Amino acid sequence: MPMTHRERLETVFHGGQPDRTPILGGWIANPRAICAFSGASLDAYWADPQSVSLRAYQTLGTDGLLDLFIPKHQDDFRCVDHEDYMHGAAQMPLEQALAEIESLPSGAETEASFDLEGEYRLFREQLLAMQERCALDPDEPMVWMPAQWAAEGRVTWYREYGYEGTFEILGAHPQHARKLVEIGGARGYNNCRLVARAVREGIYPHAMLFGEDICSQRGPVVSPRFLERYYAPQLARNVSLLLEAGCRPVWHSDGDVRPLVDMLLACGIQGFQGFQPECGMTLEYITAKRTREGRPLLIFGPLAVTTELPVLSADEIYARARAAIAYCRGRASLVMFTGNTINPDIPLDNIRAMYRAVEVP
Repeated sequence: MPMTHRERLETVFHGGQPDRTPILGGWIANPRAICAFSGASLDAYWADPQSVSLRAYQTLGTDGLLDLFIPKHQDDFRCVDHEDYMHGAAQMPLEQALAEIESLPSGAETEASFDLEGEYRLFREQLLAMQERCALDPDEPMVWMPAQWAAEGRVTWYREYGYEGTFEILGAHPQHARKLVEIGGARGYNNCRLVARAVREGIYPHAMLFGEDICSQRGPVVSPRFLERYYAPQLARNVSLLLEAGCRPVWHSDGDVRPLVDMLLACGIQGFQGFQPECGMTLEYITAKRTREGRPLLIFGPLAVTTELPVLSADEIYARARAAIAYCRGRASLVMFTGNTINPDIPLDNIRAMYRAVEVP
């Protein structure tokens, strides 16, 4: 008898062999593709993008959802715009940024002021509400397992201080940089407390995607020595909460993350997502690694949205996905997914081919 979506995912999260390779969704950043898979019109999509998106992912055969990427504007496909990242606070003078950091509560104060019960009620309500929406088929609901981008801690503060401001603080103002890392760690710790409790209550699965964009195609954008000394202890502390609850944290890794892989594994990271093979982050490289407990890694991937999905044929995508399934057998626990968002440059037939590849064991 075929497994349910949840059974299939949980089997892989626990290192077992499912009836077939599960597949994740939620990152199609292309309303026209969502409409094509759901059978809805663009007008219907913009009237209720969540419902139309859920119908598309159900039609495709998705096991679990990490998010629902909905563009900010109807004339674009991106879920970020000019108000995000480097433009967010690009005009803030450095002196103002430093003064603002000095006025922020410390990491210890951030943890002490956290309303665990109140925040958990809200977190739980949101999880249950979205899980209910994912039950388009009551007998086999898709699993809502949203990524928790704030759970790892934080070393990059692009939204608050822009790229230039963040790197100037990290490079020239070590005391302020360390305070930001401590605050980010405390916020992540609070977030992990929520997730760990939800895992124990059975309303969040036993794996979670998180991470931080701290690598370019040339490697880390922040000194590995700084990360190992100040960031890694915060990350390890937060990860310990997840591991104690039986939840396996999977790290999102854009760019060439190889110089940080051993540090991340030492902190307790259980797997990786976000493969850019052109940067050396290949399936062959990462599956040779093991967790600090000696277990095979949990992989969300490995189809690249740069060198594979936009440029290869549907037959080639199908073959790449089948090859990944075969290669990971005995080497890693695989959940089929993409390296990043599926943008309009990726043909619909290639998306279908990826899903078709997991229909057989």
